[in-house]
Amino acid sequence: MSTHHDTQGHIGHERASGSDIAMAQLLELDAEVLAPYLAELTGWLADLTHRAPVRILDLGSGPGTGSLALAHRFPMAAVMAVDISPQMLHRLHKQAAAHGVADRISTLEANLDEQWPQTGQDGPYDLMWAAAFLHHVADPARTLAQGFERLRPGGLLAVTEMDFFPRFLPEDTGIGRPGLEARLHAATNTLPSHEWTDRLTDAGFTVEARRTFEIRLDRTQAAPALSSYAQVCLAKLRSHATEVLDMDDLAALDALLDETQPHSIVRRDDLSMRTSRTTWIARRP
Repeated sequence: MSTHHDTQGHIGHERASGSDIAMAQLLELDAEVLAPYLAELTGWLADLTHRAPVRILDLGSGPGTGSLALAHRFPMAAVMAVDISPQMLHRLHKQAAAHGVADRISTLEANLDEQWPQTGQDGPYDLMWAAAFLHHVADPARTLAQGFERLRPGGLLAVTEMDFFPRFLPEDTGIGRPGLEARLHAATNTLPSHEWTDRLTDAGFTVEARRTFEIRLDRTQAAPALSSYAQVCLAKLRSHATEVLDMDDLAALDALLDETQPHSIVRRDDLSMRTSRTTWIARRP
């Protein structure tokens, strides 16, 4: 069994399904818990822009956590969020209104594995954002070529990938054998890491930076949603683990996910957040 897990983006060739709401909730929890990281990432991006962007395109936006972060970072910019899922875009409309940026965020339902539609904005984009999007598309070279065409000379493309699924638990959880979470990750995340430098260069971009963000948040640093986020993430991994973990580990994981049990994730005060994400910044010459 080979699986790979993402908590950013909802894109391209994946048709909308009944799981969209659950995925949207996961992505929103991700953004809430990782708010310090998002602020650092968009701040770094702002430092690299030659001029403040006024047109931004969010590729595979999902419920728009990236769109919202960009709208707040660049208050003069209009953001176009593109996704295949109407459920995701509906949630983005509601969140944009709640954040007071509904007048600057528009949405477009589209399959980005096909020819990109016209977005209704005049002129090329200043900035494109692709968070955990590019590895989903059927033909990354074609996707990058379409992005290159729609980016103004000097404009930036930011491609972000999750290096590994977040980890939350201590080595010894007090139930089962120590090292449960490490075994869970080793068994379920078996695909190689993503690398886009050569692909970006082949598409005509100049890769100006590649940066890995090491994210380490203890319970005092993370948002109150940490417990909920850990519960949802580990439940997602559990859904892939039946055939790859032994029965003792599965039983221990089920006990951790059971909110009525004393060692339940939602009852713990020893959770932390550990993950890393890599961003490539590419400029159209």
